Order: sequence, then C-alpha cells, then structure tokens
Amino acid sequence: MPQQLENAIATLSQKGYLNMEIPKGIDLIAEINKLRKEKNAIILAHYYQTGDIQDIADYLGDSLQLARAAEKTDADMIVFCGVHFMAETAKIVNPTKKVVLPDTLAGCSLADSCSGEGLREMRKKYPNAIVISYINCDSTVKAESDIIVTSSNAEHIINALPMDQEIIFAPDKNLGAYLNQVTGRKMILWDGACYVHEAFSLERIGQQMLDNPKAKLIAHPEAKAPLLKVASYVGSTSNLLKYVVEDSGTEYIVATEEGILHEMQKKAPNKKLIPALVNDKSCNCGECAFMKLNTMQKLYLCMKYELPEITLDEDLRIKALQPINRMLEMSKAIK
Repeated sequence: MPQQLENAIATLSQKGYLNMEIPKGIDLIAEINKLRKEKNAIILAHYYQTGDIQDIADYLGDSLQLARAAEKTDADMIVFCGVHFMAETAKIVNPTKKVVLPDTLAGCSLADSCSGEGLREMRKKYPNAIVISYINCDSTVKAESDIIVTSSNAEHIINALPMDQEIIFAPDKNLGAYLNQVTGRKMILWDGACYVHEAFSLERIGQQMLDNPKAKLIAHPEAKAPLLKVASYVGSTSNLLKYVVEDSGTEYIVATEEGILHEMQKKAPNKKLIPALVNDKSCNCGECAFMKLNTMQKLYLCMKYELPEITLDEDLRIKALQPINRMLEMSKAIK
C-alpha cells in the first residue's frame, strides 16, 4: 500500500475523508466517469450539494427520492453525496451493496439533536403513542421509530392514520408544528431543528419582499412558523423545485438551503431566483456547511479507494429498516 494512502487511512476517522493530494491537472469529471463504469457505481446526490456534484450525479433528488433510488439500484457501489444519515439510509435498505460517503463528517444539526435513547425515554412518557420520525435522523432513532417520513410524504402518511392515534413526532419541531397545522393533529414534538432553516430572518426577508414586489416567497416546512405564514407556497425540496418550474410567476425568494437554486435555475432558466436572507448580516445566503463538505476531489478519492465506507450493526440495520419500509409502502401513491 502506498505510504500516502496508508497515512490517509490512518487519519480517516479523525479527518472524515481521505486526506490525499491528487495529481495536478487531473480531469476529475473524466476520472469519476471512468471509475463509475469500472466499479458499477451509482452516484446519488442531494439538491443541497454543490453544483458540480449535482451535475455529475446519476440521480439527483430529495430525501424520499434518494431513498427510493438507493432501494432500487442494481449498482455494486452506492456513492452518496449528501450527509451521513442519508448514506446510512442507503445502507439500511441495501445491506449487500457497498455504500461510501466522500466525507463522514458531513453530519446534520437536526439529526444530532435526537438519539435513540432519548426517544425511548420519551416513548415511556406516552405509552399509547406511535413514533413518527423525520428521515433526518440517525440509525438509532430510526430503529426506535414506528414510521419514517420525509417532508414530501409526511402529510400524506399522517393523514392515513386514525385521528385519535397519539403521535410523537421527532426530531424537527418546526416541521412537526407545520404538520400539526395542516393535518389538524396535536402531535407531541421533539425539540430539534435544522440550523439553516432556523437562521432565516423574517425581518430581512420582509425587506427582500418589499425590494422585489413581484417575487413570491416559497419556503421549506423546516423553517419557523412566522416565515411559513407569510410564504406563498410551502413544500419539500422537490416540491419547491416543481412549483418554480410550473408556476406562472417569474420571481421567487427561496427560503431553503441555497443548493436547490442550482437545479431550479437549470429547470427554469428565465426565472429570477433570490436566496432568502439569514439573521447573520455577514452572510447573504442559507448554506448547510455539512452538505458542502463533500467536494469533487473527495468524491474522486472516495470512488477510487472505496473509502470512507458506511457500515452498520446488522441487528440495528434490521430494526431501522422496518419503519423505512413502512414509509416506502405508504408513499407509493406519491410521485
């Protein structure tokens, strides 16, 4: 084994990625395409990745779309360009496939806010409740859940349950509050949130609306309630994209992670897209630092050496698979 690779592997758990230099002048796109073919690999990428990674992906989507793609693929290796819980989900539904993630430190503030142990304790307080967890959680939380949902299918799945069924919803309190509103439920909410969607400034966005009177505010339901109340449209990442493409308007203020604007602009090139402003006035955009940890260089090294690899304890994987399968079965009617 070359010394540089040996050193990179030795620091992998600390760095989160293979810390290696790549040859100067290398054509990363050509090399990644070559590796994809040689290894029968599929690259799955979330809309919040950088534009170059989105463009090279075999499949680009939101959490529900990527879970479906991971479940159905016949590739030998799944290269997941997203955050850690997404790669874990791919491994849960595809135990015989090798799943790799360019940078394992690509985490999630929302996923970090909840644990399987914490959810077990909460369930003890509400013994008659079922646990519905947003897919933005780790495998231990999935394993303690009865049903997993995404922002694309949560309303559909909750509406399929009896109105008198007590529900614990974890970990996103903002999404849970929004779902309570649209479904008429009184779900018990875990106190977690996404730092990106929490950071949007209603005051600064209000000024954006005044400065751009033709623009419609559209928002992801992970945002805070006051922002959702003034939005023209609230929807999942994929539904926000669909709305911009199909709506008759021409200008939009987009209140979600700004990575989606790359695909929006490709699908709707003649429309004006404005990233919603956050509270921090030194930053004019809402970016997830975790999502942006993946780079083309890390993607190349990840595919070449098939590291870092996502592995799971088999008992945990089987337990976490059950609520995901319930989600996939209950979501068949959603396109």
